[in-house]
Amino acid sequence: VFHRYAASSDRTMRSVGTLVLTELMGMYFVSTLLLLRMNLPAEYRRMVTNVLGDIEFDFYHRWSDVVFIPSACLSLLLHLRPMRAVLS
Repeated sequence: VFHRYAASSDRTMRSVGTLVLTELMGMYFVSTLLLLRMNLPAEYRRMVTNVLGDIEFDFYHRWSDVVFIPSACLSLLLHLRPMRAVLS
């Protein structure tokens, strides 16, 4: 996919694509860290909280659930749609 994209675009578009991909990877890292923190024992959770500083973990944890559930449902619908066409 990226090979075709790189072949058909200019330098600016490749830079924008790289920035978007970097942003997605950063969001994935932060969400993984937040979920990991919620499942750690209390002593390690305090260490992670001290390292990260004053972040509202409950706010981000709640919003991760709000975003995940509709995304999962939409993905399921989009994956079932081609299967229904094949079965018809």
